Order: sequence, then structure tokens, then C-alpha cells
Amino acid sequence: RMEGQGSYTLPTGTEYRGALRDGMFDGEGELLFPNGGRYRAVWHRGVPTQGKYTFADGLEYKDKKWHYCDGYDRRFYTEICSGLKPAGISQLTNLDPPRKIPEGCYDCGDGFYNPETRVIVDYELRFLRNAADDEHEWIIRTCRKAWDETIEHKPKP
Repeated sequence: RMEGQGSYTLPTGTEYRGALRDGMFDGEGELLFPNGGRYRAVWHRGVPTQGKYTFADGLEYKDKKWHYCDGYDRRFYTEICSGLKPAGISQLTNLDPPRKIPEGCYDCGDGFYNPETRVIVDYELRFLRNAADDEHEWIIRTCRKAWDETIEHKPKP
């Protein structure tokens, strides 16, 4: 079994770096997710006892007093860090400018969804998963689609 300091890559592409004991995460270590997120924790027999998740853009998740996108402040994290745009210019996603969605597809947060094939691929167009009925319905109902019209701000000449 794995012992000491090391790294282990799971089939999903998530990598663990840190202390291992008897084949399990044990001690200080972190999970590095393919999307750029990171979870640093103290582990005991494979279970985190305390930890902190940081999103790829640097936003740190807080399990108490979480104020990000809570209904009162609807700004994206990049808007919190960089400030709001002038009136009339909407930021559609945390990534600005937003990703270009392939024709006929939706941006479902971790990749693109094709409703005809019911396949979700990551932003590098690698297969992630097939969508179940409930996920399909949620994506169709709530996610940005390639044919959404956005109106760009054009300053007066």
C-alpha cells in the first residue's frame, strides 16, 4: 500500500498530492481538480477532517456566512474583484468575455451539452458524461445556449 508523501491521479483526472498512509489520504494533502479548483485538507483515514476549497478563479468557498451569489449580491466573482461594467453592459458569466458555445449546444457550467446526442464534453471538447433525464431538463431550462442573443455596448461616436 502507498505510504509517505506522494501523488495519485484518479481516473477522472483529479490528482491528490500529499501524505498517504496504508493506501489512504492521511495527513496534509490537496486534491487538484481538472477545472483548476483545489481542495486543501487534513485527512484521517481517507476522510477530510478540515479543509478549504478554492475555485479556479481564486474564490474561496466558505461553509458559513457565504455571501457570494446569495440573492442580495448577484455579481460574479470577477466583477467583485474588478468592479462592475458601465450601465448597459452585462457580464453573462464569471469568465469575461464568455466562452463561445458550439452551435446547437448549451454551456452547462463544466462543459458544453449537445441536446441531440445528450452528451456533455468539457471545454476542451473531451467527453465528460451522458446527461440523465433530470440533468437534460435542467440544462434546457436554465443554461446559456449558443443562439442566445447578446447586445454589445457600442459607445456613441
